[in-house]
Amino acid sequence: MKYLYNPPKILKLVFHKYIWESRIDEILLTFDDGPNPQTTEKILNKLKELNLKAIFFVVGDNVRKYPELAKLILENGHSLGNHTFNHKILTKIDRHSRINQIKKAQEEVLEDLNYKMEYFRTPHGRFYPKLAKDLAGINLQNVMWSLLTYDYKNDFKFIKKAIDNNLRSNSIVVFHDSIKSKDVILQSLDYIYEKVNGKKYVFGDPNRCLK
Repeated sequence: MKYLYNPPKILKLVFHKYIWESRIDEILLTFDDGPNPQTTEKILNKLKELNLKAIFFVVGDNVRKYPELAKLILENGHSLGNHTFNHKILTKIDRHSRINQIKKAQEEVLEDLNYKMEYFRTPHGRFYPKLAKDLAGINLQNVMWSLLTYDYKNDFKFIKKAIDNNLRSNSIVVFHDSIKSKDVILQSLDYIYEKVNGKKYVFGDPNRCLK
């Protein structure tokens, strides 16, 4: 199996309305699928220890289940992004259901946290041609990535290989706030922190990297 750590340039050119890399020469950390009682607090504590900021692309139903964890993400100075309500693969459902998945997550976070999300990430990286148009109607922008760590495999060797070979000074890095990555996520954050400092790159925050 060939692992696609960084999407091909032609894909980024065709879908140029999506954000694939940091807008500035700084690295952005992102976390998908949370909040999760087994991982969120651990990730937040590690980010605090390393003095890093990130954007968490949250699943609306998880916010509904664990609102205190979502609030904790904000209290720690991080941002939230929309990752649909039930983490449905958008290309496998009809347009009405797609819009509902996005809007329902948006409304859940606004209602529970009084927080308006500006950014979206499509589950599993699966998008359809009119997604940008649909998101524009909800005032959201799709954020993809330039470094997929494969941390959801819960095997550090995949993560190390991804970071060693694909880390750039403007990378958008995908990790997961999920039970699938719980055994490797802290080690992974320590590792990318060491690599970034070793290369004399800089970590950024969502407000700077995505504007």
